[in-house]
Amino acid sequence: MTSAARACLFCAIVRGDSAAAIVGRGGAGDSAWTAFLDIAPLFQGHVLVVPDAHRETLLDLSPAENAALFAAAQRVAQAVTAAAGAQGTFVAMNNKVSQSVPHLHVHVVPRTKGDGLKGFFWPRKKYASADELEAVRAAIAAKLDAS
Repeated sequence: MTSAARACLFCAIVRGDSAAAIVGRGGAGDSAWTAFLDIAPLFQGHVLVVPDAHRETLLDLSPAENAALFAAAQRVAQAVTAAAGAQGTFVAMNNKVSQSVPHLHVHVVPRTKGDGLKGFFWPRKKYASADELEAVRAAIAAKLDAS
């Protein structure tokens, strides 16, 4: 086990060394995952889904780990919607910036129309022009094609 994993709160939860309100576990090996209630929820039923293996960001996941984590997030979203009597969910993650625990985690938040949560949590800006939009689109597409 790495020193980062030994010091990680979410790894401690996965190992059972720290208390958490576990709602589910699944997978095996590097595809294993754990889901638990967020201790500071946006709404009751806000769940975090984490890979059991210590991975700091989305970019650190293998393709198999990615598939397993998002399949788990999908299952959790369905369960949260039904259990919370919600109309849907907000599913999100941070990668480094605003990541409160340096262990990848997917937020699954129950949503109901009129719940007060407004889109993303920061002000949005429009592109200054169609040319700027196209330049950004082309840069991302080129990197995607190269990967």
